[in-house]
Amino acid sequence: MSVTQLTVSEDEADIRLDRYFRRHYPHLTQGALQKLCRTGQIRVDGKRVEANTRLVPGQSVRVPPIPMAAKPSRDVPKALNPKLASEIRKMVIYSDPQIIVLNKPSGLATQGGPGITQHVDMMLDGLREGDDPRPRLVHRIDRDTSGLLLLARTPGVAAKLATAFRGRDVKKTYWAVVVGRPDPMSGEIDQPLARLGAGPGSITIAADRNDEDAQSARTDYEVLDSAARKFSWLGLSPLTGRTHQLRVHCESLGTPILGDPKYGGDKAHVDGFADRLHLHARSLVLPHPAGGWLEVSAELPPHMKETFRTLGFTAGSTPAPRRR
Repeated sequence: MSVTQLTVSEDEADIRLDRYFRRHYPHLTQGALQKLCRTGQIRVDGKRVEANTRLVPGQSVRVPPIPMAAKPSRDVPKALNPKLASEIRKMVIYSDPQIIVLNKPSGLATQGGPGITQHVDMMLDGLREGDDPRPRLVHRIDRDTSGLLLLARTPGVAAKLATAFRGRDVKKTYWAVVVGRPDPMSGEIDQPLARLGAGPGSITIAADRNDEDAQSARTDYEVLDSAARKFSWLGLSPLTGRTHQLRVHCESLGTPILGDPKYGGDKAHVDGFADRLHLHARSLVLPHPAGGWLEVSAELPPHMKETFRTLGFTAGSTPAPRRR
């Protein structure tokens, strides 16, 4: 065994060093990797690095002799129920060599967890093309929330998109139907949040700014239409990304989201309307990994379309995806 020099590819831009090694040397443990970094045996462009260092295309990675450092076995697609494969393919509203965008239905979880037997992550093999890598989730939306879900076709693209989300370069717009009408009719909700408990039973609550567990949470909102002050259609743009942020922020305005099973209480359950969360990830504007920008919008789910018809809200046609 001898020292090897690897060159970071374009597809591996912004990937963390530990994930880079996990891809090329799957037998190397995190502890062993950190020791090799600490002792200077792993270097990038001749310099000492830490396991969380992010890589740039063209950089040279020094790899010392690593026992059992075999290349990962071929990523063989898992057998997927044809019905599930068909279902996830029907969700696709945009696809190119780098990105896939889904319109996720309400009620389908993004990832697994206690009591969850079906979720988007388990269905991703249905979107593979030939020997291409398995698509990867870039972000998550709640199980009860419908709308846009972004996937990356390769790990390198996933890293680029994750950086865009962390840097707030992605503009996200949600539509919600709430009970009541906010006053004022537009503005910014600046309400810190905190999590109580852990696991499926945990909840997010509005928190005092002096609470040591409080996290900053801000959302821009605008009333797009209203029905006799009893219901409103809101456009929501989260400026931070806290769990259940939009649901708690709407409740903090005194206008809970219609059908919210967790935060709306009795006020959110109204006879004559579907008892389902009326929150939809409507649009994304994001920097495309291949350059330029991508704008994409998702059509409303059936239960929200019916509520819009009942209340006389006019959403208009859904714009086609656009690269610019």
